[in-house]
Amino acid sequence: MSTTGAGLEGVIAGESEICYIDGQAGVLSYCGYNIHTLAENASFEEVIFLLWNRRLPKREELADLKKALVEHRQIPDAVVDFLRQVPKGVAMDVLRTAVSMLSLYDPLAADKSPEANQTKAVKLMAQTATIVSTFDRLRNGKPVVEGDPQLGYAANFLYTLTGKRPDDVMERTFDIALILHADHELNASTFAARVTAATLSDIYSTVTGAIGALKGPLHGGANEDVIRLLLTVENVDQALAMVREKLDNKVKIPGFGHRVYKTEDPRATHLRRMSEELGKRTGFVELYKMSTAIETLIKDEKGLNANVDFYSASTYYSLGIPVDLYTPIFAISRMSGWTAHVLEQYHNNRLIRPRADYKGHPDGRPWLTVEQR
Repeated sequence: MSTTGAGLEGVIAGESEICYIDGQAGVLSYCGYNIHTLAENASFEEVIFLLWNRRLPKREELADLKKALVEHRQIPDAVVDFLRQVPKGVAMDVLRTAVSMLSLYDPLAADKSPEANQTKAVKLMAQTATIVSTFDRLRNGKPVVEGDPQLGYAANFLYTLTGKRPDDVMERTFDIALILHADHELNASTFAARVTAATLSDIYSTVTGAIGALKGPLHGGANEDVIRLLLTVENVDQALAMVREKLDNKVKIPGFGHRVYKTEDPRATHLRRMSEELGKRTGFVELYKMSTAIETLIKDEKGLNANVDFYSASTYYSLGIPVDLYTPIFAISRMSGWTAHVLEQYHNNRLIRPRADYKGHPDGRPWLTVEQR
C-alpha cells in the first residue's frame, strides 16, 4: 500500500463544488466567487445561500432566506433550561451539547428527505447563534434578549449578545467576519462532518461532530490564544519583548502559519483592516498596533504569515465579544459551510472509508500462553 504524508497533507479526499483554495497564490473562493469580492460586496445571508445553492440568490430568494432565519431563531425551552444550568466557563462544550439537543425537539429530525434536510440546515444556522447569545446572557445573570426581526443575521447576534444595537460599522465588520469564516474546503471539522454524513447519519450528528473537531486547539481556538497573549502586555515595546522571549524559548506564537497557505491568508487581509478601523472607533487601537508589530517580527524572524485567527482576535475584542466565545462564533459562521458540505455529501454519497498504512508487527505472530509471556 502506498504511503501518505502525516495528517493526510496534500491528499485529495473527495470532490466538491463549494470551496476552492490555492495555497501558493493565496486564493480562497466560494463557488467561484473570490473571497475579496464577497467581503467587499456580499452579506452573510447571501453567502449562506451561495454555499447551499452554488449561486447568488435573487432578491426574492434572499428575502425568503432572511425570513426563514428569523422564523427559526427561537430555541426549544428545554435547551434554554439546559443553558441556564450549565457551568459558566465551558462555552464550546455547551454549544456542542446544545446543538445535539436540538435534534430531540425537531419533528423533522428523522426525516432524511432533501427538503427536510434543507429546513434543518436553516434551523441550525438560526439556532446556533441563539444558543451562544442566550448562554452568555444567562451565565452573566442578564435577561435573554429576544431577537429583532428587522435586524439581519450579524446585527441581530450582536444585539442579542450585548443588548445594544450595533452601529453600521460594527454590523458590517461582523458581517464580513462571518463571511470570511464561512467555509474552508476540507478542514478538520468539515471533513469530520462529511465522514459522519457519509454514514447517512442525521444532520445534527454531523455538525455536532464538526463542533467537537473545531474545539481542538489546533483548529478553532487559536484566536482565543492570540487575544489572551495580547492582553498580557500594554504596548508595542512590551509585546515585542514578550514575543522575542517566547521565540528564544522555542514557544509557538498563535495565529501564524497555515497548513495550506504558503503566502498571506487572504482572510487576514480584511481582518487586519477591520482590526484597525474598529480599534480606532472603540478605543482598542493599541491592540491593532501591537498586532502589526508582532506580525512584522514573526514575518522577519520566522517567515510566517498571519492567518485568519490573528487579527480576528483584536477585531472580536473591539466588538465587545467575550474571549471564550471566539471559537463558538467561528462555529456560528462555519455552520454555513458545514451544512453545505453535508447537503452535498448526502446528494452524491459514498461511504468514506480510507485505509491505513499498517506499521505494526507482520501477520503470523505465535500465540504465547500467559505463563510464557
